[in-house]
Amino acid sequence: MLQIGDIRIHLINDCRIKVDPGGAFGLVPRALWSTHMPPDENLLVPMNQHCLLVQVAGKNIVVDVGYGDKLPEKQKALLQLERPTGSLLDALARLGLAPGDIHLVINTHLHADHASGNTRYGDGGVIEATFPNAEYVVQRREYEDAMQPNERTRATYFPINYQPLVESGQMRLLDGDCELAPGVFGVVTPGHTPGHMSVRFESNGQHAAFVCDLASYAIHFERLGWMTAYDVEPLVTLETKRRWQKWAADTNAILIFPHDPLRPVGRYGYMEHNYYGVFPIGVPFV
Repeated sequence: MLQIGDIRIHLINDCRIKVDPGGAFGLVPRALWSTHMPPDENLLVPMNQHCLLVQVAGKNIVVDVGYGDKLPEKQKALLQLERPTGSLLDALARLGLAPGDIHLVINTHLHADHASGNTRYGDGGVIEATFPNAEYVVQRREYEDAMQPNERTRATYFPINYQPLVESGQMRLLDGDCELAPGVFGVVTPGHTPGHMSVRFESNGQHAAFVCDLASYAIHFERLGWMTAYDVEPLVTLETKRRWQKWAADTNAILIFPHDPLRPVGRYGYMEHNYYGVFPIGVPFV
C-alpha cells in the first residue's frame, strides 16, 4: 500500500497477458527494448493489468478495472491470460470489500484491457454493472471516440463495456481535468488516445500519479521517443510525457505504471551522466 498524505492507494494486478513486442515497443529496435523487457521463448513480452483501490474521505475508489470475466476462453488463450493471485474482485475481497462497497470507478480510457471489467453478465445473460452502487467516470472525448471506432481502434473498443452504463446514467462523462475526490484528480494526458486520462494524487504536500498508458512501462516514461504502437497520436504522447517528466521531477512524485511487471512503481529523477530515469520502489500488491 502507498500512503500519499490522507490518501491510501492499494495496488492490484487483475491479470497478466503476453503480447507481441511490436505492439508494446513500436519502432524501437529489439536490440534496445529486449535489455529492459526480455521476451519469452515465443518472443512475446508480459503485460500486467494494474488497477488501484484508492481510499480517501470514507470513499472506496477503483481506478481501471482490467479484463473482468466476460472474455471467452478462446480469447483468454490467445492472450495467454493468467491470474495466479486472482482477479480485481478477488483482490478487493481480500481487502474485505464487495463490489457493492465501491463508490466511484475511474476509467482512464475505454480500451478493453482497462474497461472490460466495468460490466459483467448477470442472471439470464443480461449485462449489468460490476459495481452496482458506484458512479463511473470517463472523459467525454474518450467515450465519443469509443462509440465511433475506426479500422484501427475497433479491435479494442466494445460498447458492451460502457454503453449500458451511459444509457442507465451510471457513467458520467467528464469535460477535461477535474477533482474527483479530495486530492484525487483526473487529468487529460493525450496521445495514447485523444481522451486518455491519468489520475494525479496530491495530499499534505505529497504527490503521486497513475500515469496509465501515457507510459505503459517505466522505460516508456524515461525515454520520450519510446512509445507503444497502440498510441493513436504518438507525437502527442511524446510532448505529453515531456511535460509530465518535469512535473514528476519537480514534485518527487511516486509514479504507478499500468503494465510493467518489473518496475510497476517508481520515482523519476537524476541518475548519472546527465541521465534521468525511474528509480523502482518496492510496493506490495494486494
